[in-house]
Amino acid sequence: MYKITLIPGDGTGPEITEAVVRVLEATGVPFEWDVQNAGEDVYKEEGSPLPDRVLESIKKNKVAIKGPITTPVGKGFRSVNVTLRQTLDLYSCVRPCKIYKGARTKYKDLDLVIFRENTEDLYAGIEYEKGSDGAKAIIDVVQKMSDRVIRPDSGISIKPISVFGSERIVRAAFDYARKNGRRKVTSVHKANIMKFSDGLFLDVSRDVARDYPDIEFEDRIIDNMCMQLVQKPELYDILVLPNLYGDIVSDLAAGLIGGLGLAPGANIGGEYAVFEATHGSAPKYKGLNKVNPLAMMLSGVMMLRHLGEKEAAVKVDNAIASLIEEGKDVTYDMKPTPDDPTAATTSGVADAIIAKIT
Repeated sequence: MYKITLIPGDGTGPEITEAVVRVLEATGVPFEWDVQNAGEDVYKEEGSPLPDRVLESIKKNKVAIKGPITTPVGKGFRSVNVTLRQTLDLYSCVRPCKIYKGARTKYKDLDLVIFRENTEDLYAGIEYEKGSDGAKAIIDVVQKMSDRVIRPDSGISIKPISVFGSERIVRAAFDYARKNGRRKVTSVHKANIMKFSDGLFLDVSRDVARDYPDIEFEDRIIDNMCMQLVQKPELYDILVLPNLYGDIVSDLAAGLIGGLGLAPGANIGGEYAVFEATHGSAPKYKGLNKVNPLAMMLSGVMMLRHLGEKEAAVKVDNAIASLIEEGKDVTYDMKPTPDDPTAATTSGVADAIIAKIT
């Protein structure tokens, strides 16, 4: 029996999560769900979008799966996802991007895995508001140390990239490549401009690569990498990136395979693992039973593999592949037109998947 922390999320999260739980339970793998609510509604009720009870549950159970959670734009509380990653040191964000036959995409064959560093870079949350004492102090220090002038009406964000943080994410990418028979790791950076942060990431990548002579290594500048992915994505296998670039590129890669509705993710550290879909909570669709649950189901497949339940993982993955190829029991976003009256509901997708695996 696996005791798993289950975070339903908010917006469309609960209905997606319900569909995923039904599919996971249909595999016959025994689960006990430790349900912990978090997000916008919890913030209103408890004063925190991520109460301590949620973190304690994950620390106890070691593994969690969560639905999407709304993050306010430009105001309100900080991202629950970012807080989870930093508090639990979930330094490795793993996002597979694989084309399933029948998906709406212009590409034929693509099977990328993105390793995004999760705890540093501009997502470290070291920020100072315009006009604050912190912003003024940093502006003064920069001017004294470098004779560079920063406008006094600037907001300030700090971009830390360490040897420690870079080494463990790059090593995680190479270990995954070796374990899963992958051929190449590409380190992505902007070291031509940010020589002491991205330059450090590149130097560490090269150092780690020497320990894996059986795996091909190369590097790409981030803007060139984006163009390469659009033009010839088949040339790439595993990408490893600092936090911000990884966030952007993983969405770009999701677009290549048919959209965020097919983009799963895992946040993995030394002790804990949290599995989630890449997409957001889509609150405008809340309660409509129409959003695509496949990304979170594929995250469930990743969780099954993490737990060592490979047979169940293959069973669900094959059922999802069959569903997409048939094109019948899929949600509106995977139909030729979004107003297709034959589009399946969220729960209907779960029903169809369950029918294939039982």
